[in-house]
Amino acid sequence: MIIRLWKPLLLTTALSLLGTSWSPADDPEEVRVEQTRFAPGTVTVIPPAPQPDETFTGPISLRDLIEAHPEIEWSAPDFPDGKPFFDARTRTLREMAQQVILRREVYCFEFAFKPLRQMYIDIPQSNGSLQRKLIWYMVYRVRYAGGDLRPSTAADSTKAVDRLYSRVEKVSYETRRFFPMVVLVDHETKAQYVDRILPAALDRIQVREKITAKLHNSVEMTQIPIPRSADPSADGVWGVLTWEDVEPQTDFLSLYVYGLSNAFQRVTSEENPSAKPVLIRKALQLNFYRPGDSIGETDDRIRFGIPAFESEEEQAYVLKQYGLEKRLDYQWVYR
Repeated sequence: MIIRLWKPLLLTTALSLLGTSWSPADDPEEVRVEQTRFAPGTVTVIPPAPQPDETFTGPISLRDLIEAHPEIEWSAPDFPDGKPFFDARTRTLREMAQQVILRREVYCFEFAFKPLRQMYIDIPQSNGSLQRKLIWYMVYRVRYAGGDLRPSTAADSTKAVDRLYSRVEKVSYETRRFFPMVVLVDHETKAQYVDRILPAALDRIQVREKITAKLHNSVEMTQIPIPRSADPSADGVWGVLTWEDVEPQTDFLSLYVYGLSNAFQRVTSEENPSAKPVLIRKALQLNFYRPGDSIGETDDRIRFGIPAFESEEEQAYVLKQYGLEKRLDYQWVYR
C-alpha cells in the first residue's frame, strides 16, 4: 500500500554551475506504508533524497589560506605591477583562492519507522536502585539502496586545471555506515532531548513490539555496515531510539534524524560577515502530534504528521508551533 504524503521540494538552481539537468523522475515523491516480516503492523518508509546541489559548495573565498600565506601576494618589489609577467592575474594562486568550489560525494539512507510510543520501564540509577520512568521510544529500520551522487568531469578533460564538472553521476558501494543522532524537540517549550542508550529498555521494547530482528542502539548501529540492496523488501538493519524525562505536557513535537546523509550547508552570518562560517547538517524532520496531558500518558496516542483543523485560526496556530506555512508530515532540513 502506498500513501502519498509529501513531495520534497528542493531548489537546484545552482546546477547551472554543474552544467547538468535533473529529471523529476529521479526525485523520490512518495512515502510508503508497508508491512514487514520482522514485526506485526506496518512501518512508514521515508525514501532517500540526495540532491545534485548538495555535491558542491561555493564559489567561496579561502580566507584562512590567504591570510596565513601572505607570500602568495604578487606585490612589490618582486612584482612592481602586482601581476605575473606572462599569465593573467586571475591565474595566480591568490586570485584562484578567492573563487573556489568545493566538491564532494553525497549519500542518503532510506529510513522506516514504527509509531512513536511510550512505556514505563525500571531504569537503573547510579546508586544501584531502580527508578520507574516513562520512556519514549521508536523502532526503526535503515536500508542503503546505493545511488550516491558525485560530480563528474567531462570525458574530454585531460588536464586537471581544465577539468569541467559538467554532470552528476550515480555511484554505489557494497556497504555504508550509519551514525545516528536523533533529537526530540518540543516546539512549545523549545526543549530538546537527545536519544539515550538505555540497555534496560531494549528487551522490554523488543518483546512489546514483537520484533524478531535484532535491535541495535545508536552506538551499536555505528559498528554495522549497512549492505546495499535495491530490493524493496530487503531486511535492512533495525534499531531502537529511546528518550527519558520528556515533558508530560508535550503536544507538538518533531524528531530530527541526523546521520542519514552526509550533506551539509555552509552558512555565513549576515550580522557579522567577517565571522567564520558555520556548517549545518542535513537532517530528516519527522513531525508528530500528541493530543493529551500528564494523566494516563501511555494512553495518549502519538500521531505522525500535523493535524488538520477546519478553523483557519486553529490551523495557523498549529503550523506556527512547527515553524511551517503548510502541513508537512516530514521534510529534509539543515540545522
